[in-house]
Amino acid sequence: MLLDLTTVPAFLLASAVVILTPGVDAFLLLRTSLRSGVRPGLLTLAGIHTASIVQVAAVISGLGALITRQPAVLAALKWIGAAYLIYLAATILRGLWLTRKESANGALDATPAPDPANPYLRGLLSNITNPKMLLFSLAFLPQFVGAAANPALQLVALGVIFLVLAAIWELTIVLAAARIADRLRHPRVAKSLDMVSAAAFLTISVGLVAG
Repeated sequence: MLLDLTTVPAFLLASAVVILTPGVDAFLLLRTSLRSGVRPGLLTLAGIHTASIVQVAAVISGLGALITRQPAVLAALKWIGAAYLIYLAATILRGLWLTRKESANGALDATPAPDPANPYLRGLLSNITNPKMLLFSLAFLPQFVGAAANPALQLVALGVIFLVLAAIWELTIVLAAARIADRLRHPRVAKSLDMVSAAAFLTISVGLVAG
């Protein structure tokens, strides 16, 4: 057969486990949507999936395998990815410091302003600079090629399925977060969310370099 459909059930199950595991994308989408609403959340989602499409395409074309055979390139990508996550965490912590400073000056009820950064670009950079997605795709997708007569077409189909499933889940995060945002815009809640997000980005950056 041109495609091996017998591997699809196992692929769907494995994909669901991977997609539902919280990571940078989930934290970034949750924080953006809670703070800024649906449109910035959707723009962040679009940026994330632009990067994901590029990475999956790299795996299918063979470019991904070529990159992984270059330790210096992989190491550089890891450090760039970690540096960007640290930048995101530092930006959040700076916002917390400014909010605390304003509160000390009398603006006790001030709600944190939406992030000024371009949400599409932030989503794109957070994903494209993370080589773990590329390495994951290289290790994950080929396991489900099976007995397909056209392995490249099978990889394309699997890549599309994975991206669609991820987009559905992440769209759910954006819409749900934006829906409850009004109830969570109390300064203390916003501060707690920012602290958790900053801690998550810092932890993931350490794991990226150490891994």
